[in-house]
Parts: sequence; C-alpha cells; structure tokens
Amino acid sequence: MKFLHTSDWQLGKPFGRAPEEARAALLEARLDAIDALAAAARREGAGWVLVAGDVFDSPEPGDRVYRQALSRMKAADDVRWALLPGNHDPARADGLWSRLAGEAPANVIACLEPEAMKLDECAWLLPAPLQYKRTFEDPTAWFDTVSTPAGALRIGLAHGPVTDFSSGGGAANLLAPDRAKRAGLTYLALGDWHGRRAIDAFTHYSGTPEPDDFGREVTGVALLVDARNAAAAPLVTELPIGRYTWLAEDWMLNQVEDVDAQLAALAAGVERRHLVARLKIAGLLTLAGRVAVRDRLENGLAHEIRWLDLNLADLYARPTEHDLADIDANGVLREAAERLQSMAAEGDAQGRRAAAALERLYIEHQRAQRTGA
Repeated sequence: MKFLHTSDWQLGKPFGRAPEEARAALLEARLDAIDALAAAARREGAGWVLVAGDVFDSPEPGDRVYRQALSRMKAADDVRWALLPGNHDPARADGLWSRLAGEAPANVIACLEPEAMKLDECAWLLPAPLQYKRTFEDPTAWFDTVSTPAGALRIGLAHGPVTDFSSGGGAANLLAPDRAKRAGLTYLALGDWHGRRAIDAFTHYSGTPEPDDFGREVTGVALLVDARNAAAAPLVTELPIGRYTWLAEDWMLNQVEDVDAQLAALAAGVERRHLVARLKIAGLLTLAGRVAVRDRLENGLAHEIRWLDLNLADLYARPTEHDLADIDANGVLREAAERLQSMAAEGDAQGRRAAAALERLYIEHQRAQRTGA
C-alpha cells in the first residue's frame, strides 16, 4: 500500500507579523498545498492522504478557508483523505469537526473516534484524535490492545510530541516514542512537530507541507510511504510540496560593498518571488554607507521577495566629516547633526533614538537636495 503522510496544514494561519499582501499570499499557499498533495498522490499512485492533525489553525478558521479546503479535496475525487483533529483544531462537541463530518465529500473522512478504520483489504488505520487542546494521557495508548486481521498493515495516525524532543515532564499530548513497536504498527504517522523528523524506521513526523516559520528543520514536504509488509519497515520518501522557502541569516558588513556579495549568495536556486527572508545585519559603516545598505534592502530586496523581515539594530553608523558636511557644512543643521552624533555615542535607549534621528536627518536632507536639483 502507498499513501502520503502530511500534517500541520494549519489552514487559516494569520501570519500576523507579515505585511497584508504577504499574509494573503502565505495563507493562499497553504490552501494551494492541498492541490499539490493531490497531484503528488496521483503521480505516485498513492490512494490515501493521511493528515496527522492541525488541519486548521483554529477551531474557527472562517467560512472561506473551511469551504476552500473541502472543495479542493472534493475536486481531487480520485484521492481519499483522512483528517485528524489536532491541538489547534480539537474535536470539541458541536464544533468545527461535527460540521465537517456532516458536510465532507465522500472522499474525505474525519477521524473523530479512537477506533480502527479499514482503509483497504490489507490495511487498517488507527487514529488518535484530540478532543481537547491539551491532554496529559497518551492518546495512542489504545493502539497496543486493539485487534486487526492477521497480517494486516496497522497504520497509526496521531498528533503530539514524543519524549525524544519534548520539554519533558508535564508536556501535553505526550506520545510514547516506541509506540510503533509496542502496538505492532507498520507505520506511525505523526504531526505537531513542524519540521521533518524520523523517530525510528516506523515512526515519522512529516512536517508542514508549506513552510510557516524561520529556523525549522526540513519543511515543505510530504512523505510517500510504501508499506509492503506488516513486519518490515516501509520505504519512506520525501516529496517536495511547498512553494515558499523561509530563510534566516545573520550578516556582518564591514563595508557597503559587502552587501552585494551577500545578496548574490542569498538562497541560490530559489526564485526571489518564492523567498521569505529574515535578515539580521550587524557591522559598523559610515552614515552614508548605512543609509545605502538600508535603501538596497528596503527598497530593493524587499520588493523582489515575498516578505523581508529586516533587523538593522546592530548595524551601527559612525558619521564621518563628509557625512556631516553632506547634511550642512556650517549651519544650524550641522549643529543639530553634531548634537545627535554626540548623543548617539552614549549607546543607551536615548542614544539609539538619536542615531535613528541623525539617519533620518541625513536621508531627508539628501531627498530635499535631489528635489531642489
């Protein structure tokens, strides 16, 4: 049997820190991942897509997100979808999942009860739906005792952290890392961890199919699982699904020209329009140099990629005599600039405000000169 393992779609995630245009694009990409998963399942001959929890980002994702999700899965009617409630969208009574169970198309199954479900003649699904956001009992414990036909493939579907990487005692929804062995599972499909991770040969986290944050391990994939024997480890292959690449980098600049080399090496092989980048820039430049770097990033790169999260707090400016002369050679603006420079040297909160004011003074004076010319 071949199937796709995916999780943590978190449809409707708001991406609150991103600008409005980027938020809309990132939200839509998560819906588009459903189409990409259907295409991958079709291409690989996988009849089922198993979604290991957090289909939605909240129990109230909004009608558009809800309808889009169902209509896209319905459109892929040659693929069957098994959806599991997770901690972001638990199956509380008379909520989202009750509605979904009543309105889902024939090829979509909501796994709302901890009971074995027949997938085909040789495979049974053991789902562990979360009824609450937090539970302190292992929701997969019942896997150990449930019976299935002799020789059948036993496939577990669950959502939560395992003790291998959780915070330890007191963690919610904690799963036994050796559950697959205890319960005689052919495969245990897990969600909750947004990066791709293999716990053992039989137990895997797929990660989210569309990346959603910086600093993750491998994301943007689904797992193709080829299970041929109930006792043997299945063949697990990563399939690329995601559209956007999320990249976080720290840059040290010693001169203005350094930014060109960094930009040339940024996310090689990734289309700029499909890049989300967090850049933290450090270094010491002239005032004119800092302004030039800021302009290159905010008015150049930021318009080339999907979203730039830029931090220039550690990129300091040391104004030169030429910088101050560019503001004003001898007049009142020169006096203001020198005063701000003196205050900025203190390095405290007031100094940081003074440095920002000096930079703004420089920019506005340069702009006024260009306008006057």
